[in-house]
Amino acid sequence: MNKLRQTMLKGILPAVILNMIEKQPMHGYQIITSIRRQYHVYYGPSTIYPLLNKLEEEGYIKSEWNLSGRPRKIYALTNKGKKYLDEAKTELRLITSSIIVLEQQEIIKEWILQQTA
Repeated sequence: MNKLRQTMLKGILPAVILNMIEKQPMHGYQIITSIRRQYHVYYGPSTIYPLLNKLEEEGYIKSEWNLSGRPRKIYALTNKGKKYLDEAKTELRLITSSIIVLEQQEIIKEWILQQTA
């Protein structure tokens, strides 16, 4: 398991979960397994379910019991959650693009130094 990836992902886990349920409403176990498959890290029920409760309390998601078959609580994105997710995506793009620009500036600076040496 990649510890750095797990640490970085934990900081944006609310946005990761909102992004997943934006595409398709899911129950908690689906979220846990989807994160494991997509990001190759494991967050267990003791991490995911309290976060789902917090997101629901804040109005970013809503839940509904699906009683057909095994009873499961299905989580779906609210309009408030969609707005938060859009803002989070914008912030993540800004952060990642800033890192890329800084990296490119260093590459250019090194290239210029090599050309003038």
